[in-house]
Amino acid sequence: MLHQFPSILKTEYKSLLKGLFSILCLVLLSSCNVVKRVKDNEHLITNNTIVEDGNTVMNERINNIVIQKTNSGMRKFFGFPLKLHIYNLARPNIDSIIETNVLSDSLKVKRRIALLSKKQFNKQLQSRRNFNAWLKRIGEEPVIYNEDKTENTVTNLRKYYYSKGWFNNEVSYSVEKDSNKLAQVTYKVIKHTPYILDSLNPYISSPKIESLYPKLIANSLLKKGEQYNDENFINERERINTFLRNSGFYHFGQDYIRFDIDTIDTNHKVHTDLKIGNRIIRNEDSVTVLPFKIYKIKEVNIFTDSNYENRFLPITDTTKHRNYNLYSKEKLKYRPKAITDAIFIHKGDTYSDIARTRTQRYLNDLQMFRYPDIEYIENEDDSTLTANIRLEPKKKYDLSFEPEINTSNIQKIGFSFSTGLKIRNVFRGAETLEISGIAAIGASQDPAAGETSFFDINEFGGNIRLTIPRLFSPFKTAKIIPKFMSPSTSMSISATSQQNIGLDKQSLSGVFSYNWFPSKTVTNTLELFNINFIRNLNTSNYFGVYTNSYNSLNSIAEDIGYIADGEELYDDSLSTPYYPADVFIEDVLSNNTSLTSNDDDYSTVQNIEERKERLTEDNLIFSTSFDYKKDKRKNIFDNDFSIFKWRIESAGNFLSAISKLTDVSKNDAGNYEIFDVAFSQYIKTEIDYIKYIDLGRQNVLAFRSYAGIAIPYGNSNSIPFAESFFAGGPNDNRAWSAYNLGPGSSNSTNEFNEANFKLHFSAEQRFNIFGQWHGALFVDAGNIWNVLDNVTDEASTFTNLDSLKDIAVGSGFGLRYDFDFFVVRLDTGFKTYDPSEPTNKRWFRNYNFTNAVFNIGINYPF
Repeated sequence: MLHQFPSILKTEYKSLLKGLFSILCLVLLSSCNVVKRVKDNEHLITNNTIVEDGNTVMNERINNIVIQKTNSGMRKFFGFPLKLHIYNLARPNIDSIIETNVLSDSLKVKRRIALLSKKQFNKQLQSRRNFNAWLKRIGEEPVIYNEDKTENTVTNLRKYYYSKGWFNNEVSYSVEKDSNKLAQVTYKVIKHTPYILDSLNPYISSPKIESLYPKLIANSLLKKGEQYNDENFINERERINTFLRNSGFYHFGQDYIRFDIDTIDTNHKVHTDLKIGNRIIRNEDSVTVLPFKIYKIKEVNIFTDSNYENRFLPITDTTKHRNYNLYSKEKLKYRPKAITDAIFIHKGDTYSDIARTRTQRYLNDLQMFRYPDIEYIENEDDSTLTANIRLEPKKKYDLSFEPEINTSNIQKIGFSFSTGLKIRNVFRGAETLEISGIAAIGASQDPAAGETSFFDINEFGGNIRLTIPRLFSPFKTAKIIPKFMSPSTSMSISATSQQNIGLDKQSLSGVFSYNWFPSKTVTNTLELFNINFIRNLNTSNYFGVYTNSYNSLNSIAEDIGYIADGEELYDDSLSTPYYPADVFIEDVLSNNTSLTSNDDDYSTVQNIEERKERLTEDNLIFSTSFDYKKDKRKNIFDNDFSIFKWRIESAGNFLSAISKLTDVSKNDAGNYEIFDVAFSQYIKTEIDYIKYIDLGRQNVLAFRSYAGIAIPYGNSNSIPFAESFFAGGPNDNRAWSAYNLGPGSSNSTNEFNEANFKLHFSAEQRFNIFGQWHGALFVDAGNIWNVLDNVTDEASTFTNLDSLKDIAVGSGFGLRYDFDFFVVRLDTGFKTYDPSEPTNKRWFRNYNFTNAVFNIGINYPF
């Protein structure tokens, strides 16, 4: 979770920045000479340049071939090799210095021991050694020019260009050294004419494989007319191996595939022979060569309760289900179908690696078993395989406890306790039932009037969630969503109750959803229905929570003489504290004051009333949504990928149809009600795209673009607060705190600014400073607007493309420390373009540390 800095931490963060700046200045002053540790006969490499056919190479992949890279930061961190300078601060002969300056003077040693004690004296000397070692450890030795390594780089460059089809390439190098002990190395590459793929001739020894050659070669990666590329041959070898192992050739492996190429007197053409040999069986004293055979599955045996403790116990329960044999050492605890539905290895099928992989993955997705093991036993007499699947069940019950202490801008201190119970195989169909609960108490920063208890905040809630490892539906869905997509059904019910948090509220929700994975990168979620009921309990405290709105009303009431100067609408004697504010609103809108509908103050009061009605009304949301996510990230270390997310949600249509069919009467506002609550009706969609570009050497360029819109219609003229958009905060535009930006160009003083249309864009350059410390430079742009709802304020609404001039721009820098398993992030954002300012004063109006926003977060913002 990401949090906005409390005000007390802002001061500490500023001090940290000043401290880091002071250290940087010290490094600059103390070690401005980069060749401080370079000997007279040596040269520091300041630049490596690869020139390809007269053009400088910018490709990071090719530049990484250079063995002797320059010191970190020499070309990246503003041209300042920070790690080298830190290393230069260390003394190479620290022991000699200590000996000469301290230990050699016996009188000095005696005085210091008398002053500190011998133990403290020795500790002080050791601390100097440790600090010196620390500087060397986090710093970086100067990279000294080495001719052997340069020649090795030339060899590697030749190999690289050869692998890309330039077989006759030439690579040379030159070194420019100067009197300042600096060196620049230039590698010159002449590629010459590339070689092009021409013929591909198969030589296949096994008849069974040869008969499949037309299918095997149909999707070949080796295309006639394309330039030779080693990677294509490597990938083609893997593709052929995968094809054959999924076609029944159980004993086949990549070692049996070989490519022989001929380029002699071919006029830069590559003739290729594809050779696939027979199977080789090596015995102790002989070698047998046999054609490869296609294997089929003879039997599938499933051992449902295998573990180390019961390995010697006999089988006591045997069940046969749809050509599967299920064996148990105790009574079978699962319905056979629950397990066999997870198996993609079928009796009579041709052997396939895909079936094995899918079975492994699906069994893991069930979360019922620990490390499923799949073993094939060969039946030599009939060329078949027996598949033995051994399953080790996990514990049926898992109980968790999570205590937590926290603080926020709402409460001084809070204590919470959550617990959860997970029950596996609850209905013998590999279902998982999770029951969780939370209880929390806290002390608010600003207790309500009359509150005497220190712990005046509380929250209680519970959730029940059932996960079924298949699509729970009366219809057959296997042809639409086959089981290799690991479909599952989730049903949950939750309820929470909060007191003295905002307006106090109770909520009840229920979700029924389907999840499936069409591929390794794609995730789909269909929420067939999501019911959410929110009941506000303490609406009379609205102006106690939204004090800015109250202050605006109070100021207007003073200006028009509704109350005397210095008085307030608030009255302690009334049972409803802010009741006079409501009376004032009613008087203004009923034209019982001097304000008229043409006055700006009248519009302000009207907007406050509309907002109050929307934020205090109870909400009933009955929606259906679909989420699509394509994540191309291979692993947590991958920094060159993209993520695309799309969500569409429709709410209220079902309830609207039922209301019309049953001829439900409308309320005074012309809306249908269910259980005395006007249900919400809207359509909402969001698109989110993230792109990472790996520039090498821990340097990453990251982009994010987001757009979201929610349009009310039918039974609603506005979007529920919980479904609206906000701008600003640690994961958004970091130059504004959360909820403080927008809508549009309005200079709103509301505590929580929100709207129903949002655009957001971010670009961030991330780089390594030294060790686990990383830095970032970022630009954030975006805003929120009202569109097609009941807000009429022109400054807050998106009317046409001219409204794009109200996109706010923030920029800044960040520091990050990588703990390997998470990253702590400190970001400082400056208002670069502020749409709430006058049109001619929007750029760099408050671009300073006084108006900066300081954020702390865990992990990256996107």
